[in-house]
Amino acid sequence: MSEILTAPRRSRFGQATGFHLAGIGSSVPDNVVTNADLARLGCDAEWIETRSGIRERRHAPPGMATSDFATAAGEAAIAMAGIDRSTIDLLVLGTFTPDMLLPSTACMVQERLGLDCPAMDVTAACAGFVYGLVTAAQFLGSGSHERVLVIGADTNSRVVSPNDIKTWPLFGDAAGAVVLERHTAAAHDATKGLLAYALGSDGRGADLLICPMSGSREPVSVEGAASGRQFMQMDGRAVFKWAIRLAEQNIRDVVEKSGIPLDAIDLFVLHQANARILEGVRMALDLPPEKVFMNLDRFGNTSSGSIPLAMDEAWRTGRIGPGSTVAVCGFGGGLAWGSAVWRL
Repeated sequence: MSEILTAPRRSRFGQATGFHLAGIGSSVPDNVVTNADLARLGCDAEWIETRSGIRERRHAPPGMATSDFATAAGEAAIAMAGIDRSTIDLLVLGTFTPDMLLPSTACMVQERLGLDCPAMDVTAACAGFVYGLVTAAQFLGSGSHERVLVIGADTNSRVVSPNDIKTWPLFGDAAGAVVLERHTAAAHDATKGLLAYALGSDGRGADLLICPMSGSREPVSVEGAASGRQFMQMDGRAVFKWAIRLAEQNIRDVVEKSGIPLDAIDLFVLHQANARILEGVRMALDLPPEKVFMNLDRFGNTSSGSIPLAMDEAWRTGRIGPGSTVAVCGFGGGLAWGSAVWRL
């Protein structure tokens, strides 16, 4: 762990402009689970809020899965964009909790939305939405695609053990989606889109966030399931130390690359992992509290869904809108991270 902190892997930077946010939407389960509700599992409500800032989260009911939330969020984004869905050229879905390993969840969402376009999953854990955003931006920037639907969605309640009382309270289920639209050649606007982005990963920290029995390395077995190896295992202390240092430096670097002064950013939307991480980054960057968005107190850590869910709420409450400049930063398992200065 010390090597990850003292000799971090570098990020790759880029720019992808000429598109704007045409629509945004989100979806969460109706089932609200409060800290008090978790007392029956031996969780301490006060400890949860003090250590994470989380008071409640949403959990999917039996029978619902990631594709359900992703589809609902996609529908909301398409409706806001007011477009003919037949004009969507690509669907990119960030998730690490697919409905199943085969087929991709993106293909199922594509069919349910009635789209006629390629669809693919992107797996980068809590950085999944930013990875999907940057992927979409490349297709738009190349001129090969006109409209792309990007979704971040995770059903974390299915991959965290209720017996893990330090990890179970931290996570919730949600999805968020955006429709990105390329400007025509005549109306090309290089001031909108990703003014700068950064992506990176560090596999030296792969074991810090891991579901051991979830793939070809360790196929599902009765013995493994009995010992809970299908569930997420997290070294919370180590991830916290890495995340707070990574997020602060990555945001600082990507803002500098964008050429936009730090105080000119309208809103900072970080992955909603922990209130102490958000506050630590805010203080390190010397930002006023109103510049850093937070809704994890009501939704918990929703992994790939957290950034678009937060942005949808910020949009609906008037904190951002067309032309706003937003800094987004996702970080988590992999270890993987992604940041961008995004002019909407």
